[in-house]
Amino acid sequence: MTVTDTRKLTVLALDRLADGVLGLSLADPAGLPLPAWTPGAHVDLHLGNGLIRQYSLCGDPAEQDRYRVAVLREPNGRGGSAWIHDHLTVGETLQVSAPRNNFALESSPALLLIAGGIGITPLLPMIAAAEAAGTDWRLLYGGRAGSSMAFRDELARHGERVTVVTEEESGLLDLDAALGEPLAGTLVYCCGPEGLLDAVAARTAGWPDAGASLRLERFHPKAAEGVEAGPDTAIEIELARTGRTVIVPADQSILDVLEDEGVDDCFSSCREGTCGTCETDVLGGEPDHRDSVLSPADRESGRTMLICVSRARTPRLVLDL
Repeated sequence: MTVTDTRKLTVLALDRLADGVLGLSLADPAGLPLPAWTPGAHVDLHLGNGLIRQYSLCGDPAEQDRYRVAVLREPNGRGGSAWIHDHLTVGETLQVSAPRNNFALESSPALLLIAGGIGITPLLPMIAAAEAAGTDWRLLYGGRAGSSMAFRDELARHGERVTVVTEEESGLLDLDAALGEPLAGTLVYCCGPEGLLDAVAARTAGWPDAGASLRLERFHPKAAEGVEAGPDTAIEIELARTGRTVIVPADQSILDVLEDEGVDDCFSSCREGTCGTCETDVLGGEPDHRDSVLSPADRESGRTMLICVSRARTPRLVLDL
């Protein structure tokens, strides 16, 4: 089952933003306003080849008549970006989910934004919001080559607040200089390849209250997520709304079993713990979190879990389903 609250949107425009990066503008075919969103939000695109892919909204949240996303063609991907680049045409319709936000911009005296490649997309609306609020912000934006880095011209108007580094000319971003000392009163938002995210996380790990200072958005599951996971054992799941109980075997996910059992209230998209679609309230028991979405505070609270990948540290869980 896929995410709820989808609607058909028409492709208004396809724009080449950089080498390998295609911009999409989507609107309601009847001109109706679209659901509101906030910086950091993403939508699911249901593609013509049967795949569902998540893309960050990179336009202006005040524009209620259209959504804008940017899609990097990934030669070694699973087929979603290639289909968009090769087959999508202006005037075509796509089923698009309502926006969801697992990377929300929080109020802070200062922001340090770090982007790698297409990871710039969720940060663009954050920059606009920071500008409007008078927040002290700066951006580090790295990429392999200048020709492949979207939105460089748009960012140039911000002057010294923006540092653009191309690997072919200058190497990697100087994270030691940017993050070598704790930045008091500063939230760090980072989106990009796993290597960049891991490097930023490592350099902020020793900061006081590091978990509250850093926000990451991942395109793929954490490579080492299973290291802290408990053993894969059978779990008893109680569905609180009906009182029904099901058993999840050690070799199946909670989501898979609930779908097989015909439970209608669980929704999913990525099935790898990165999009947040299947986040479910936990009413009893202790989850074993294996996702790449929830914050340390969310994990510690144990109030929600992503049932596509996470399991349990207790023999039984009670879910709000």
